Amino acid sequence: MTLLVVPCQHLNLAVLSPDQAQLESDFQLSNLAHLAPWSPQRPDDYYTPEQVRLRLEQQATAFETGNAVHFAMLDPVSGKMIGTCNFTGIIRGAFQACFLGYALAESHQGRGLMHEALETGIGYMFDELKLHRIMANYLPENARSARVLERLGFEREGFAKAYLNIAGKWQDHVLTALVNAKGDDGGFAEGMCRK
Repeated sequence: MTLLVVPCQHLNLAVLSPDQAQLESDFQLSNLAHLAPWSPQRPDDYYTPEQVRLRLEQQATAFETGNAVHFAMLDPVSGKMIGTCNFTGIIRGAFQACFLGYALAESHQGRGLMHEALETGIGYMFDELKLHRIMANYLPENARSARVLERLGFEREGFAKAYLNIAGKWQDHVLTALVNAKGDDGGFAEGMCRK
């Protein structure tokens, strides 16, 4: 049973429960080649339902404790997973920020679905979890990511040399961020921003 569903116009964002591991396993295995240039190298069994189930258990705990929100993008008709939209490394206190990562099935590229999912997910993180900042970083040659982030209002903040080990080598990344302009009074409580 899904832990949370946030509906969009053409898809649903869902926090999967461990018993939905097959959904993510199918998505990842069918998109291995497509996502390989943008992903860390993984062990051979990484996307088996058993390993995915273990990660979904950890993600459920992170969701419940407010440390991360891992959204699966689900097709509302077929129920299949078509992408990911993850908000991780949530830090509270004076920072109130997280990192954004995302991926979309090759078969669903070019339809505006990633923009729709990210816009909805960002709205949830800003409006429901009251975060102040979302950071998203991408490989300089990833023009699609650059465009979608720019359309969403992310601003370039820097360039990091050898930032992440992607596709088997340390690669540079463009650093961007989006700041929540709604109700930003500069105050915060330890767990949440003041309303």
